[in-house]
Amino acid sequence: MVWRRGLRAVCAAACLGLASGAALGQEPDRIFDKSTVWRPLTPNDKLVVYGIDDPDVAGVACHYTQPEKGGIKGTLGLAEEVSDISLSCRQVGPVKFKDKIKQGEVVFSERRSLIFKSMQIVRGCDAKRNTLIYMVYSDKVVQGSPKNSTSTVPLMPWGTEPPPKCGDFLG
Repeated sequence: MVWRRGLRAVCAAACLGLASGAALGQEPDRIFDKSTVWRPLTPNDKLVVYGIDDPDVAGVACHYTQPEKGGIKGTLGLAEEVSDISLSCRQVGPVKFKDKIKQGEVVFSERRSLIFKSMQIVRGCDAKRNTLIYMVYSDKVVQGSPKNSTSTVPLMPWGTEPPPKCGDFLG
């Protein structure tokens, strides 16, 4: 009986995790993928490139590449994905802050395993250099991973518009 209660708790937590999806209601755009391990009867392991727009800073987009497991566990969503995620962010238009931003604020988040692991993209501002800084990392309930990737976006003029000062929008 005790194991049934434990199983119910695990299933409930999994359902909550599956329902949570991406942070801030934004789903990433899947740009392309490249197979890395061929599997004859199930989907291949692959590297997948995704794109997202910063929800609070118009004119900034990020692309990240993450490995996705194939095989039976990957197909069923039971495989724990590794923490090797790369990140690149760029100014793609005139920068406009929609609201105040906080140092280390989560821009995007998604789960990387059935229950315990998630990937986060966070943003900060280097006011001295007028540069937005984005960092991607993964974490677990008990222990995170030191693997991370950082990308910077120096705020530049776009057309005749001068760039905003990111320090003016820190809240």
